[in-house]
Amino acid sequence: MQKMTTVLLLAFLASPAWSQAPASTAKSAQAKSKPATAKTQMAPKVEPETPMGPDELAIADRVHKGQLPCELGATVRLEADASQPGYFYLHGKGFRYRMHPVATTTGAIRLEDRKAGTVWLQLANKSMLMDQNKGRRLADECANAEQVAFAENMKTNPPPSLIDTTGMGR
Repeated sequence: MQKMTTVLLLAFLASPAWSQAPASTAKSAQAKSKPATAKTQMAPKVEPETPMGPDELAIADRVHKGQLPCELGATVRLEADASQPGYFYLHGKGFRYRMHPVATTTGAIRLEDRKAGTVWLQLANKSMLMDQNKGRRLADECANAEQVAFAENMKTNPPPSLIDTTGMGR
């Protein structure tokens, strides 16, 4: 019972309502309330998800799914949400995110979990998971067989340099 109360208290402290309330109001409300129990705890409000448009569904069709090995021996698993087309679950050691496609101007495939602040970027040669809130990579150099082959091809046939100094009027 004490463990459940602690978990519920931590969930409350992490909620937007706690962080937006003035300190005196939050403290007095906490002091007056009884410890939450399973019966009195209200279910979290779930926002309805908007169905994917044709652009997002086209992006979702290009997402590499399955078990992807990453650098340093890490792995992630990306799977489609069978109940909601266009949504994905990204699993790794100690995390699980619900991702959805976001259009980009670069051609990279981008999946986001806005609630968690995470972004999955899929490039031709690798994929990576970013934590936007902390500004760091959670997983890098993740690749399926197609991405590994593309990366190997880039080593033997490097793309042209963006800054080509030949023929610039010298």
